[in-house]
Amino acid sequence: MALPNKPKGEIEAVDNPEIVEHKCDVLIVGGGMAACGAAFEIKKWAPDDMKIILVDKSSLERSGAVAQGLSAINTYIGENAIEDYVKMVRNDLMGVVREDLIYDLGRHVDESVMLFEEWGLPVWKRAEDGSNLNGAAPAKTLREGGQPVRTGKWQIMINGESYKPIVAEPAKKALGEENVLERIFIVKLLLDKNRDNTIAGAVGFSTRENKVHVFTATAILVACGGAVNIFRPRSTGEGKGRAWYPVWNAGSTYTMCAQVGATLTMMENRFTPSRFKDGYGPVGAWFLLFKAKVQNGLGEFYASGDFAKAELAKYMPYGQSPVTPTCLRNHLMLEELKAGRGPIYMATDVALKAFLDAQKEAGKDDKEIKKFWKHLESEAWEDFLDMSVGQAGLWAGMNIEPEKIGSEIMPTEPYMLGSHSGCCGIWTSGPEEDWVPKVDGPRSHQYKWGYNRMTTVDGLFTAGDGVGASGHKFSSGSHAEGRLAAKQMVRYCRDHKDFKPELAQTPQELADMIYAPVKRYHQFEGASTAADVNPNYCKPAGLMMRLMKATDEYGGGVATYYMTSGKLLNICLDLLRLLREDADKMAAGDLHELLRAWENYHRIWCVETHIRHIEFRKESRYPGFYYRSDYPTCDDENWKCFVNSTFDPKTQEWKCEKVKCINIIETEPWI
Repeated sequence: MALPNKPKGEIEAVDNPEIVEHKCDVLIVGGGMAACGAAFEIKKWAPDDMKIILVDKSSLERSGAVAQGLSAINTYIGENAIEDYVKMVRNDLMGVVREDLIYDLGRHVDESVMLFEEWGLPVWKRAEDGSNLNGAAPAKTLREGGQPVRTGKWQIMINGESYKPIVAEPAKKALGEENVLERIFIVKLLLDKNRDNTIAGAVGFSTRENKVHVFTATAILVACGGAVNIFRPRSTGEGKGRAWYPVWNAGSTYTMCAQVGATLTMMENRFTPSRFKDGYGPVGAWFLLFKAKVQNGLGEFYASGDFAKAELAKYMPYGQSPVTPTCLRNHLMLEELKAGRGPIYMATDVALKAFLDAQKEAGKDDKEIKKFWKHLESEAWEDFLDMSVGQAGLWAGMNIEPEKIGSEIMPTEPYMLGSHSGCCGIWTSGPEEDWVPKVDGPRSHQYKWGYNRMTTVDGLFTAGDGVGASGHKFSSGSHAEGRLAAKQMVRYCRDHKDFKPELAQTPQELADMIYAPVKRYHQFEGASTAADVNPNYCKPAGLMMRLMKATDEYGGGVATYYMTSGKLLNICLDLLRLLREDADKMAAGDLHELLRAWENYHRIWCVETHIRHIEFRKESRYPGFYYRSDYPTCDDENWKCFVNSTFDPKTQEWKCEKVKCINIIETEPWI
């Protein structure tokens, strides 16, 4: 059916939506790389009569962090040692990680990458002389021993414009299209009526129809990504909506799992990436593939200067790595800005000129150099045209040619995620193997309890951004982790085949809860002439702005150079309490507003966990991502540990605690 030339407008919400009930064995919530990995893998292990459903807020072909495309796969082990991968992740995240989860991922991730190539993803290859092959040139596949173009030790280059559709197609085919439900936003997980600490279902609503969907399931995987728009973005006004991380990620993974009692870990670890100013374009390929360096406003390559070396020496052993941890690279940049030596530029012009000079020194003639330059230029632009078109558009609009002049970079607003250079998320079980530490005590302290990637709630699994204390998974690792969880969910269902999940709430009670903002709008819309201004309710857009203002000013956002303190954090917690009260008065007149309302509920919860964790950890573990003025140093003696938190759904109380961080991989040498 042809789409109309003009949008129909938002779909009006009604007071009494239709209720649709679903029963299944396994429910996959999310549509990103982790969910696709689980969907593809699970059919290998599940019996034919096992009912498996995937529910996606968006459309599977373009949902998740890889929706727009990607220029590199950031995790591919290849010829490297898995132990070295663990050490790299450990160092980048300042020593506090779950090494069992990282090692487990490292031994499975390459299979996902090889599958991507077999499904049609173009992977850049090297010729025998070490040069980059033209994409049309014949080359061995990775599985056949083909050599990928490396950008650093762990990354390989791809033509990833269609990365997500390529990965989504086999996932959808594996499950069967009738079992993939799109445009349904799951907003609440549901515990079993009769069994403590056991998942039983979930509920959500359609963003295209006035329907509430209620699911019962024996096992559930929650993989809805991390959180963006929880801090005030640098781009406002005409640039509102620009962010490095997908704007539709509302922290749903963390919120929904926390609300049913799943233990969270490392929620203090936000990610504050450095990106091209205003366009938020990623910088990785320029740093790694083209060997670009950063300059301050004085033209100094400050990262290799004496001041930088002295700063890094304050953070040993982490600062001694040949690849400086991501947060410390930010820290050096912020020190330059605070000293008035900004702005900061990536010297893209210097980097590309160095390649030309190398060609001239090799004795190439003008024709050869011209041909090489054309190839180099296309590679440079490819990096943005396949993953950040907005950045390329911004350069064009501002008459910037990055091959001729440097481009300004700066740290963005903070994000929360567990699969990139961040490690916040949910405390999960590692594999049931002897090398995984055995720890006494509750699950919130243990490293394994029977099912790999299961949370502390029975039957509830997560992957990708959801798994805490295990960063640097990226797209390939998230897919592999979804595959790991899939097999374990089948095992869980088999072990609990006699379990019949039963919900405590009726479908109607759940529908009334979800549509409460709609009922509120219809009840009070006549109290004022302006729909967005009303004494009886508030709208989602205004509430999100209030959240961003509170976190930015008191939680260590861009307004304070990421600086906060115990006093400021407690003010932020007070503001969040007020915000939660006001959130109960949100109103939605259409399905889009209902979507935004529930994203707000999730964001507020997510931010509260973040602030609680930062307040509990009495140090600055991640300088460059955030600072505590009252505890400005990284204190390994007292705080080289996990901070775990658990919300009790019965008492409605939070508990934060220290949990021992155990090294599995040798620490001498550190990296």
